[in-house]
Amino acid sequence: MDWARITVATYGTSPMQTVGDNTPSKEDQRMAAVRRYDILDSPPDGAFDRITALAARRLKVPIAIISIVDEDRIWFKSHHGLPIRQIDREPGLCASAIMADTPYLIEDARKDPRSLANPLVAGDFGLQFYAAVPLTTNDGHSLGTLCVIDKEPRSIDDDQIEDLKDLASIVMDQLELRLSSLNAIERANLLAREIDHRVMNSLQFVSSLLKMQSRSADAGDGAIHLQLAANRVASVAQVHRHFYADTGNESSCIEFLRRLCSDLGSILEREIAVEGDEGMVPASSIQAIGLITNELVTNAAKYGSGKIDVAFRITDGTNKLIVCDEGQGLPDDFDPYSATAGLGMRVITSLADQLQGTLSVGPREDGEGACLTVTFPRSD
Repeated sequence: MDWARITVATYGTSPMQTVGDNTPSKEDQRMAAVRRYDILDSPPDGAFDRITALAARRLKVPIAIISIVDEDRIWFKSHHGLPIRQIDREPGLCASAIMADTPYLIEDARKDPRSLANPLVAGDFGLQFYAAVPLTTNDGHSLGTLCVIDKEPRSIDDDQIEDLKDLASIVMDQLELRLSSLNAIERANLLAREIDHRVMNSLQFVSSLLKMQSRSADAGDGAIHLQLAANRVASVAQVHRHFYADTGNESSCIEFLRRLCSDLGSILEREIAVEGDEGMVPASSIQAIGLITNELVTNAAKYGSGKIDVAFRITDGTNKLIVCDEGQGLPDDFDPYSATAGLGMRVITSLADQLQGTLSVGPREDGEGACLTVTFPRSD
């Protein structure tokens, strides 16, 4: 079989043009497939590196590449024998190779009209031999190529071509496995968000039931405790909601606190002021911060009076979450870590431990009321 005589179109000709006003071009569809596989700029992967090493060894060439053709560049997922990670798309042979359904071969680039003007051939790099197999998806889109390169002219036999095709199939198998994993993670995340939404709704429902029960109970400690329980459940629901509103790896702590305290103020019917420093915290920490804030603010509303002040400070490599009230203050001998501390304090100190932090107490700067401060290290 004469694999070396393949005629291919170049970019900008009719195969890549838009068909009709609303029909995506073939290149648009191909780029959508590239984005779907989410492989561009991903970190090195030993499985792909072993494939290029094997391809270079089997075909006895110094260079083997797994390339992905982007809109304006050719990015190398693996580049055995070549130190660079990408080249411009304009002179790239891979950009031509993905146009064909069969292997694209150039055995002597100095004599092949397809490559005479290519800078990789005419320039200092001195490419003379190139063989590539398109990396084609199940729905027929070429993401890039598995290619081998030499700086000397050479021939390639049918067995070597079949080996290169098999290795390209293994590359696609790896890409399909990676895509399946990404899709499974996304489905799991969607399911988790749906469960979280249902949990929040359930918490809000329980809170409503407790409030109704408190209104029907006789006046006294029972009704008060039911109302407090309803407020606490509703507050936890809001922490839950705002935590899952932040979907990145990091969140702005001060923005999170502003959103959360706005809702807590409505639930507790108290004025809550939030101020402080702009700073990002890991998403893994934001829920603990929210639950601590909920407990501190709830306690301030229960035992203090007046406005509740919430602050987030960044100093000397540490974060400080500070909640102050305008009440009578705490006893001089108050110890939040005491075995006799109430449930709220035990919850707060446990959450502070999760942040590798500590809880401290003291009066406000003006001497009125109390301030409770959770100090924990910055992630960076």
